[in-house]
Amino acid sequence: MQDFLEFLDALDGFLYYPVLIVVLIAGGLYFSLKSRFAQVRLCFNAFRIMAERPDEKGAISSFGALMVSTASRVGTGNIIGVSTAICLGGPGAVFWMWVLAIIGGASAMAESTLAQIFKHKDTHNGGSYGGPAYYIEAVIHSRAIAVIFSLFLIATYAFGFNALASYNLQSTFSVYSFYNARTTPLIIGAVIAVVTGWCLFGGAKRIVKVTGLLVPVMGVVYVLAAIGIMVLKIDMLPSVLEMIFSDAFNFRAIGSGIAGSCLMYGIKRGLYSNEAGVGSAPNAAASAHTTHPVKQGLIQMLSVYIDTILICSATAFMCLMSGVPVTQEAAGAQYVQASMQAVFGGFGPAFITVIMALFAFTTLLGNLFYVDNALAYINGKKMPGKSFMTCFRVICTIVILAGAVLPMSTAWAIADIFMAGMALINIPCIMAAGGIVLRALEDYEKQRKSGINPVFHASSIGLDPEKLDYWK
Repeated sequence: MQDFLEFLDALDGFLYYPVLIVVLIAGGLYFSLKSRFAQVRLCFNAFRIMAERPDEKGAISSFGALMVSTASRVGTGNIIGVSTAICLGGPGAVFWMWVLAIIGGASAMAESTLAQIFKHKDTHNGGSYGGPAYYIEAVIHSRAIAVIFSLFLIATYAFGFNALASYNLQSTFSVYSFYNARTTPLIIGAVIAVVTGWCLFGGAKRIVKVTGLLVPVMGVVYVLAAIGIMVLKIDMLPSVLEMIFSDAFNFRAIGSGIAGSCLMYGIKRGLYSNEAGVGSAPNAAASAHTTHPVKQGLIQMLSVYIDTILICSATAFMCLMSGVPVTQEAAGAQYVQASMQAVFGGFGPAFITVIMALFAFTTLLGNLFYVDNALAYINGKKMPGKSFMTCFRVICTIVILAGAVLPMSTAWAIADIFMAGMALINIPCIMAAGGIVLRALEDYEKQRKSGINPVFHASSIGLDPEKLDYWK
């Protein structure tokens, strides 16, 4: 077992350095330079697009799709992921998370634009569906690659991310006196697994509805609490900023061990949190009704900024300005809870536990429903039978139980490896389709400059309308 865990750590390190760091930077810079940094130039325009309403009654708006993708991004990674990055990589990891968000915003725009162009009509339920598997098949002309991507998506969201969410939630209980390292994780994991399984098999619909309403509210409360700490400790802001930037550019420290540096932890935890270029958000983007694919691409770019620039930064500044020492032993929930406790007393750790419980629960359910699109694609674009889905959901429930008792490094390594698999397929594919994205962007900006509301026609960028369900 020890050899296997060491293998996971080695594979995790190799995939992110040098492989994924090169692919992420290449993809982000390609679309940034070719689009003249559209993710920055058109940022304010993206906010205006959010106010647009679909002209079809009952259709999902761009804002609605933004909320779906943001809900899938915002979760335990915004709290535990940031804490882990700072404690294990150093404060400079925060800077590299920002860099990844800005560069990755271009990749996020590209993948969601493609998802819109190649979306399909849902003849049974109305609306549209799509995602990376569909644009990979359409552009790369390889169903095999699309199926492999779908398998990685299933492995990432049904297994890797759910095991990690379960671990992250149980770790918030480690600060309480009743916590026993041998039994408490198992008990908490069992409770999470039972409740999640109950909801998956059709029960507890009220729980799902209530938590769906509570999570956005609690997310806002969390950000406000973080801002409250920053206001109370405002005198520490200059020293914290100096700490972040000096550590981020300490190239001697980075060069001595890149795999464990602030650079790599910033990239790993930033990617886990905002998922820019991973290929998850396009599944939500394809469901939106809009007049031009680029509009949805810009909207999904905003989701990356909301996740990282706003929420992850709130966690980072809250922790670093609390005055709690940064140590490797505190990596995870402990550092965030200690930061809250330093300002709000005993209420702080309990508040984080409640926030994490809500975030983790909706993440667990969202991840499992999220894989339905991938399962349907693999099964010939229709959902598998009831027997298969029952067995699949039972296995997923067991994974949630197992995730609670995994060592921290193993839980993160498994999630990182599966996520890397998605990104290593998706980013080269969207780069291969880069010409389509850039022509669509040029068409969008040309219409905007003419003073008209951009409306997309496939033929205007050289695509055959007869091969698409939309944009004829």
